[in-house]
Amino acid sequence: MRYRTIFLAGLAVGFVLGARAGRERYEQIARLARKTADSPAFQQAAATAQAQAAGIARAAKDRMSDRVPRMANAAKSKASGYMPGGHRANNDGGPSTDGHPHMPPHERHRKT
Repeated sequence: MRYRTIFLAGLAVGFVLGARAGRERYEQIARLARKTADSPAFQQAAATAQAQAAGIARAAKDRMSDRVPRMANAAKSKASGYMPGGHRANNDGGPSTDGHPHMPPHERHRKT
């Protein structure tokens, strides 16, 4: 809450100062921004940053493409012992023979 208050106070101060500066100062800042954005040095820096970001994204994609199949297989192997509806299956696909015919292990000790 404190940070929100500080942010809103800063926003209000900026608004007041901006209103006092007027349209002329706004136009001056806008011209400077356009001039900077059109400069070759800025465009080169932007292209370099974009290329680096693309490289980082590619590396992250490669790392995840290796991990996701392993994670999916692990999840599948953990879930394969359960039939739909949360019932534990035995080897022949019938109900469990562990004394809890229709209750998954995580629900056995729950009081109803």
